[in-house]
This record gives sequence, structure tokens and C-alpha cells, in this order.
Amino acid sequence: MSNSINFRINFTGGIISPGHLYNILVAATKACCGKVSFGLRQELFIPVDLSNSVILKDELKRLNILYQISSGNFPCIVSSYPAEEIFINNTWVSEGVYKDIFDQMDYQPRLKVNISDSNQSFTPMLTGNINLVASVNSPHFWHLFIRFPKTNIVCEWKQLVYTNDIAKLSKIVEELMLEQEEGSGGDEKFNGDRLFNGIKNQELITKPADAPASLPSFNLPYYEGLNRYNGKSWLGIYRRDEIFDVAFLKELCRICLDTRIGQICSTPWKSLIIKGIEEKDRYRWNQLLDMYQINMRHAANELNFQVEDQCLHARALKQWLVSRLNDEDIRSFGLCIGIKTRRKSEVFSSILVRRRPLVRIFKKGFLYVYDVLCARDFNPNERTGFIFSRNNPKFLLGEQLRRAILLFYRNRSEQRAIANKKIATKTEPDVKKVKIILMQCSRCLTVYDPEDGDPEQGIESGVLFADLPENYVCNLCEEPKEGFRKLNADVEEIVKR
Repeated sequence: MSNSINFRINFTGGIISPGHLYNILVAATKACCGKVSFGLRQELFIPVDLSNSVILKDELKRLNILYQISSGNFPCIVSSYPAEEIFINNTWVSEGVYKDIFDQMDYQPRLKVNISDSNQSFTPMLTGNINLVASVNSPHFWHLFIRFPKTNIVCEWKQLVYTNDIAKLSKIVEELMLEQEEGSGGDEKFNGDRLFNGIKNQELITKPADAPASLPSFNLPYYEGLNRYNGKSWLGIYRRDEIFDVAFLKELCRICLDTRIGQICSTPWKSLIIKGIEEKDRYRWNQLLDMYQINMRHAANELNFQVEDQCLHARALKQWLVSRLNDEDIRSFGLCIGIKTRRKSEVFSSILVRRRPLVRIFKKGFLYVYDVLCARDFNPNERTGFIFSRNNPKFLLGEQLRRAILLFYRNRSEQRAIANKKIATKTEPDVKKVKIILMQCSRCLTVYDPEDGDPEQGIESGVLFADLPENYVCNLCEEPKEGFRKLNADVEEIVKR
């Protein structure tokens, strides 16, 4: 790996021209690259030996194609366009609306931008720093959510912005967010109201939001296979190892060009979607899948995972956990399970499996353990809500994940009961309610629970927050102790029989 580098090419909104992609793949072939992959933000990764990197640089320059090396400083704009027409119905956000927005983006964002239809959960809505979500009741107007860099702090603007001003608003918000990050400190560093006040004097078409945006519950559609819709077909291609052969993709592009399919979509699930396949051309796509032995119809509990980009450890852990879920025949519908092995990475998840070392020497980790964290209400558009289980050795991780999944279904049943006004009068025999006081990091919302302590920093169970050393910092974002705030919470605690 040390003798190779990753070229990263953004495809705005996940929209890829077959001809454009074909030219990139030809350039990759000249640089002796036989395999590529797609990322969580709908971009393309091309790994190339260091000795061949100059060839690829020259080829991409000749084609006038922008690229970044490794992670890069300009994240790709994520959009829900891949779901348009096949997973999203009864919406005003058409293909033309997406493309109008992308055409107006006359700058390269330094922060993450998400453009999402509110009537879907196939693509994440709030994983960006600047998140535009289509209004349900006001066509061509959008809600704005901001998430300050490297934090879990999400704020919603009380105004709606017009479609044609999204690009302009994104640029304004990015400048304001970077100014706050660089120019302030303490609690003032991340101030949503101050940022929104900075937008007021700009020339934008806006109007007051009638109510906060209502985001849908997470429900992941089955996104692979050859499927019919509206008299045509769409093809979803998922690869278990997240790797696509260049030869396969080149032939895929040729079929698109031959059958006049003008675009390919990359998804946040590191898969591809081809829409608009005519009935008469289905046989060609089946032949392509046969020729390259592309498997279809993977188990849903495998498709529901999200792992970090370009991470062998995370992919291996995913396959290990999938096998455990399969052995137990565990249902995972409605869940997104994320895997995090790097300290500063982010993944979209209802349940997050986090790997971390017990010992770290010169930035290298040893003796790994695993935590299981759950998003608030198990909604992956929310940030981490609580730690379900911590410090698990790997051999216990499968069972802890199973228990977290069971908690999700119990939680969902309770929410449905409340929604239907059928709250049971009798308390579940294995559950009791207790009132506890916790301390929460005001920056990333991590909760310090005295019952757990903080073993990662040598804090044993039972140590009260007040008794922590003065130099204590948050184990997630390293916020100082004085940055924590008191949090009252009703917690359901499972009684062990």
C-alpha cells in the first residue's frame, strides 16, 4: 500500500456520463490499474502504483479531468438523484431540478454538501456540513441544515431557500462556517444563530418555514438486481469487496453508449445504478453480468452495512459480522449498520460498530476492542445517541450487535404503539425506568456515564464526573471537561434475570 496512491475523482451528485467514465477508465488502464472502487460520497477511487502515477496524471490532464490525491480537500457533492424515479415517487424534485442545481455550482466546495429529496431515505440527508432538504409543501424551496465540521452539532435554519439560489447559499454558508471555525473559540466557535444571521443581508429568494422539516424514517430499498419500472428497467450492481474490474466497467460504458443511456449513477452504498434500460436491451445486460460473473441478490443484511472508504479492516469486519447475522438468521430490515475503524472517519448508521485500540504506541494501535453505539431513535440522520456496549473483544461482538438489533425492533414497536395511541398499560416485565443525571459534551454530544466510566482514558466505572481530573477531555472530540453540560435523561435499563 505504501507504494501506491489513490486518485479521487468527484462525480457531482453521483451522476456519471458513460463516455466520461470510459475515458477515465482508459487512462487508468494505461497506468496499469485493473480495479477501481466508489466511495460513500459517490466519488471514484483509482489506486495506482507510484511508478505509474505520472502516466495517470498526464492522461487526466490531457482529458481536462479534475482529480485529487488520496482524501483530497474538496469533498464530492452528495445527492439523492440516484433514487429519483425508481425509489422516489410523488415528488416535485425532478431530474431537471437536480441538474439545474449542479449546473449553478460554480465553485469547488471545501465542506461537504448534501442535496436531498425529503421523500426518501436511500441517500443520507444530514451527513454533510451543508445539507439542503427539499420542502414537502413548498415546491422549489429547500430546508437548510448545517453541521459544523468535526462536530455532531446540527442546526436548522428557520427560512426556506429557492432552488435557483442553492449554489449561492451553499457558498455563503461555507464561508461563514469556515470563518467561525478559524476566528472563534469556546462556545462561540460553533454558533448556528450567528451563522444564520450572517445570511440575512444576502440577496437570496427565501421565505419563512411553516414548521421544522419532517425527515422520514430510515427504510433502505433493495438496491441491486435487474428490476422493471414504468415500462423500463433499472440495474443495481453491488460488489461485496467494493471493487469493480476496469474491464467490466468499460464494457458497461459501451453498452450504455450503444443503447443511448446517458448516465450512470454512483450511490452512497458504493454501488452503481443504471436507469432507463429498454426491454429490448435487457438481454445485453444479462449477458454482461454472465460474462463477468457479477452476482446479484445478496442478503439484505449485507446491503445494509456502511463502511469507511478504502479500508480493508472495515470490510473484513463487515463480512465477519454478516456471517454472524446469517448464522443466527437475524432480521435487519430498517437498519443501517456502520463500521468505524479510524478515529476521524464518519459513516452513516443506525448502529455503529467502532473499533479502537486499548494500547497506542507512536500512533499505531494494539489490542483492539469494539464499542456498539446507537443513533438517537436509531435514525441514521441523527448523530450518536448512546453507547450500547463498550470494550467488547471480537468474539463477543456478534452477540452484542444482535442485542442492539433486538433493541432497535423493540424501540420501533414502542414508537408505533405511541403513534397509534395504543400504549400498553402494563410495563414490560423485563424493563424498568430509572432517572439518572448524565454529563454531555456540548461539542459532539458524547455522554459521560459514571456507570461506564471511560476505560479508554483510564477512568474506572463508578467515578463521578465531578471527581474526574481537571485535564479530562471528551474521548471522541477532546473537548475539555468544562465543555460538558448537565443532562437529565430517562433511561430504560434491561433487568438481567
